Amino acid sequence: MTRLGFLLDSDSCIGCHACTVACKSEHDVPLGVNRTWVKYIETGTFPDVSRHFSVMRCNHCDDAPCMAICPTNALYRAPNGVVDFDDRNCIGCKACMNACPYDAIYINPATNTANKCNFCNHRIEVGLEPSCVIVCPVHAIQVADLDDPNHPATRIIGRDDVAVRAPEQGTNPKVFYRGADQASLDPLRTAIADDGMIWADTTPSHPTVPAGSHGVIARTTYTTAHHATWKEKVSGYLVTKAIAAGVMAVAALLVLLGHAGEQAAVGVVPPIVAGVFLGLTGVLLVADLKQPGRFHYLLTRGSWESWLVKGAYILMGFAALTGVWWVGGLAGSSGVVEVLALPTAVFAAGTAGYTAYLFGQCEGRDLWQTPLLLPMLLAQAVTAGAATYSIMDVFMDVPSAEAVRWTFVGGLSAMAALVATEVTASST
Repeated sequence: MTRLGFLLDSDSCIGCHACTVACKSEHDVPLGVNRTWVKYIETGTFPDVSRHFSVMRCNHCDDAPCMAICPTNALYRAPNGVVDFDDRNCIGCKACMNACPYDAIYINPATNTANKCNFCNHRIEVGLEPSCVIVCPVHAIQVADLDDPNHPATRIIGRDDVAVRAPEQGTNPKVFYRGADQASLDPLRTAIADDGMIWADTTPSHPTVPAGSHGVIARTTYTTAHHATWKEKVSGYLVTKAIAAGVMAVAALLVLLGHAGEQAAVGVVPPIVAGVFLGLTGVLLVADLKQPGRFHYLLTRGSWESWLVKGAYILMGFAALTGVWWVGGLAGSSGVVEVLALPTAVFAAGTAGYTAYLFGQCEGRDLWQTPLLLPMLLAQAVTAGAATYSIMDVFMDVPSAEAVRWTFVGGLSAMAALVATEVTASST
């Protein structure tokens, strides 16, 4: 067996960026994005100041969260242990970018697909070393076969004091740093300089903890920018699917309260409203893809390990039940509506809540890893559905309107309690 990793010697690194340039040349990496880059930090106070260099890249983790979340197997494990990618399968969903704790994945602006360091696997396969290893003037980058205890770099890893980035994420990274200042590996230990960085923009919002709590004084003077990936479209999708799921959940509640015979307020209008917002959900999701023409890969090349794929099937199941509910309501068949009430409520809960499991796969976003997210999404859907029914009550007679209003109050109260719990927990 072969299990390749990198040994990066920060004691030897001179910060020349030869590895970055060689990587760009080898893979035609466009300007503005990087597969590998050198991070500069400065420690100490004048006149005792030191500058430290650390090479940053994909860690080719043994338990790679990017592979787990990828919905189309565009990221896969090569036989030599390298995490490689296949542009032909990528739909540009950017889930892997949120899953990576190392910000090592980017969208290639030339192909609109996710790219990253692939260990120069095309060179490895013909017996050559990666371009960054060849070009480094001080031999600060070495390839290690971690399954071979006699490999020179593997012996160094086993003998010397080495460190990895973000070990708390449980990804088992295979990039090992020798001689690296811990502040260069932990972004919370450094402050971004507010007087500008070398060849880069200042990011004053960079989170920082007091230096004294870690016993170091450090600031980042050069690194690369990594922009937010899921923005307004994903935020909008959370709202639209909450409305779609919530209105059908409230309709199911009214059926359980004995109002299945209310054709307009229960049988016809709710599935129409849900269908419209479910359609908007689909539009937002497809529009957020960098390769929207490949959206069907979720079904034809889907990986069941990814909650993007599971979520797609949940949405389709919910859409099918909503459609049948509408047909039954249109035909005035209260029996059909009664039969569909329970499964529709279950799929409505799945539609509202599956995103919590999707966000749970995003190991690179620690603030999304809260157990309160699932109940928050469910409470959000109940609130949105009851609010939608309250608006419907202006135009038609909604049965048990008082119960609907109390459902809204209950959902809103649950959301407030969950927010208070989260804030209290994060402040302790």
